[in-house]
Amino acid sequence: MTSYDIFKDLAIIIVFAKAFGILARKLKAPQVAGEIIAGLIIGPSVLGLVNTSDFLVQMAEIGVILLMFSAGLETNLRDLMKTGLTAFLIACAGVLVPLAGGTALYALYYGTGGIGSDSFFCAVFTGVIMTATSVSITVQTLRELGYLKGNVGTAIVSAAIIDDVIGIIVLTFVIALKNPETKPFAVLGNTGLFFLCSLILGFIIHKLFKRFDAAFPHTRRIPIMGLALCLAMAYCAEHFFGIADITGAYVAGIILCSLRDSEYIAEKMDTNSYMLFGPVFFASIGLKTSLDNVNADILLFSLCFILTALLAKIIGCGLMAKLCRFSMADSLKIGIGMMTRGEVALIISQKGLSLGLLTPEFFTCVILLIIVSSVITPILLKILYTKYPGEPAATSKAS
Repeated sequence: MTSYDIFKDLAIIIVFAKAFGILARKLKAPQVAGEIIAGLIIGPSVLGLVNTSDFLVQMAEIGVILLMFSAGLETNLRDLMKTGLTAFLIACAGVLVPLAGGTALYALYYGTGGIGSDSFFCAVFTGVIMTATSVSITVQTLRELGYLKGNVGTAIVSAAIIDDVIGIIVLTFVIALKNPETKPFAVLGNTGLFFLCSLILGFIIHKLFKRFDAAFPHTRRIPIMGLALCLAMAYCAEHFFGIADITGAYVAGIILCSLRDSEYIAEKMDTNSYMLFGPVFFASIGLKTSLDNVNADILLFSLCFILTALLAKIIGCGLMAKLCRFSMADSLKIGIGMMTRGEVALIISQKGLSLGLLTPEFFTCVILLIIVSSVITPILLKILYTKYPGEPAATSKAS
């Protein structure tokens, strides 16, 4: 492969990813699903137009970092603090039940070789994938129905944010434990130390950025310095603490999320991600997805995987919402609203593939989960809100 062949590969990826992304959106499916399918079609499994290279792997890694940085920037700390304990409890249940369900599913289907074995970590990682929540589809549905700002909508969005934070911590812990030389208490210590340092340094960095933002408002130097912080945090997390680099990028976004120009930073990051790095990342998932070994056994496991992932969120989040004094109908809305999966599930899966915790054909399960959950969630929510419109936000039982 010559050095300039990469330009051909990038051109093919961008054109196909955009075309299939638009097609997916027209079909009311997530755009990322179209981009993944585009990668599958142009990859070795179908047309063979593009093959995975070290350069594309590195480009995809940058895409992951930018996606997690943007997710952190879009976090609303005020809304997070308003919902407080209720959202935290719903999020915890939304992580623990899918984690247990996914681990049990893999163990029952493929078995485990005991604690510490490769099979054991594969089982746990299956559960970790199920912990992720992506509520972009839910948010759009609630906005169209006029219930985004109600107690149910606020609980879903806030719980999803906390859910992802807890899920990333669990991911970090599992990845660190995968190293046979790692000691569990050392992992806990490094994780705690990372978040403690992030809290202290983040406060200082936030103050510096606030002054910088006041001196140079709405200028391109603000997102440039934000990007530098994102990359530095990703490096420090991995290099000094043994924490996943995506965790560092996510924390960098949270540090800057309450700046006056945080939306401006996010806008500039989205431009880079939307134009190049995002399509490369999602297409690379398709490129790595192998159809050669997909058989009836994998398809049956995919069906069980999807059902477990969807039901685990409904049961975990719905039951906890009920315990937090939401009505039965509102609890079901919260459980269904939390069951969509998206970018974070793909990012976690990508990590698992790079660590040998997943095989390429396993991406079939994840992609199907994203498509199915994204299609049926809006339908179920609309049915529920039509039958049970709910009380005004001010008088809801959860208030």
